[in-house]
Amino acid sequence: MKRVITYGTFDLLHYGHINLLRRAKKLGDYLVVALSTDDFNLLKNKKCYFSYEKRKALLEAIRYVDLVIPETSWEQKKSDMHEYHIDTFVMGDDWKGKFDFLKAEGVEVVYLSRTPEISTTQIKKDLNLQKK
Repeated sequence: MKRVITYGTFDLLHYGHINLLRRAKKLGDYLVVALSTDDFNLLKNKKCYFSYEKRKALLEAIRYVDLVIPETSWEQKKSDMHEYHIDTFVMGDDWKGKFDFLKAEGVEVVYLSRTPEISTTQIKKDLNLQKK
């Protein structure tokens, strides 16, 4: 069984997220999603609309996702590769090169192109403009 992992906040879940998850799942048989916890998002200066538990429930309802685990720190990626027996690490190409160090852990590192016309940041900006 080929295991794939990806990481993210997945707030305001949209079709760009679904595209990423669908494409990640195609790279293997089992997809693990490491979901940033609320506390970790505070450390990253990110504010989510939905709580960790709600974002987790949404991800668990997606057919491409086999397991959702908490992401609590930047450093956990190395240990996750071993603990979950990961073969392929996947991230959006806006992170290109940032996680190549994981190749030394024996995993393939893949950067997938983003869905160009959608982002959570843009959704939040658009919604903020509509309020005024």
